Amino acid sequence: MTKPSFPLAPRTALFLPASNPRAVAKARTLAVDMVILDLEDAVPEEQKAAARTAAVDAIGEGFGDRLLAVRINASDTPEHGEDVAAARGTGADFVILPKAEDAMQVNELCARVGIPVIAMIETPAGVLAGAEIAAQPRVAGLIAGTNDLRAGLRIPPAAGREGLALALQTIVLAARAGGCWALDGVFNALGDADGLAVECREGRAMGFDGKTLIHPNQLEVATRAFGPDASEVEEAEALVAAATGGAERFRDRMIEAMHVEQARELLARAHRPLA
Repeated sequence: MTKPSFPLAPRTALFLPASNPRAVAKARTLAVDMVILDLEDAVPEEQKAAARTAAVDAIGEGFGDRLLAVRINASDTPEHGEDVAAARGTGADFVILPKAEDAMQVNELCARVGIPVIAMIETPAGVLAGAEIAAQPRVAGLIAGTNDLRAGLRIPPAAGREGLALALQTIVLAARAGGCWALDGVFNALGDADGLAVECREGRAMGFDGKTLIHPNQLEVATRAFGPDASEVEEAEALVAAATGGAERFRDRMIEAMHVEQARELLARAHRPLA
């Protein structure tokens, strides 16, 4: 089945607890592409019901031009059904399903909630099922749940991302084969801007469209890393202007229609306004 047309993939996607009114209010002032109201990991058990109500209210107030998603609780939790019921019929653009492992389960959620789903790939089983999940018509994207993947793969906490490389690339491959977004996982060290920049560059080099974030102070670094720089924009503009069709020479290299399309996609991302 053909995928519907989804918005341009976000460069930045900020998780924030739906139970925190100050964080929700601040999100409306931030230069972020997508706000994710979290009902899952960021919310203590005793606040789940209040967070659900707060999320519905916050969605009703809106977040300007920013994309808006709600991360519900996993399908094997007591809160899942009520989260789905609350999200259905709101103005949210997407529902995010954590620990997705089964394409049929994801497809059923799409039908129940009535809006596109973004699937979090957080387990080895999820990685292996990623291509089938991404292929579902109403799945808009995959998010690499790197913290849970580390645990599931038994990677030591202090280790780098080398052990995640195959899983991360598999998530990108699945997303591209399924015609949807791929968003990189969060960076936990809030005070390490240099480390965040390195991880963002690494993620973009792998093919990810953007980065999921857990604090507003990470936005500038991630936006810069996943938005083309001035030299890339100049190159793309010149390539599009010079192309006349078919295979031809441009700045001492051969280009064809594929390169022109890539350049246009890059320019679309570069010219996307900050919220």
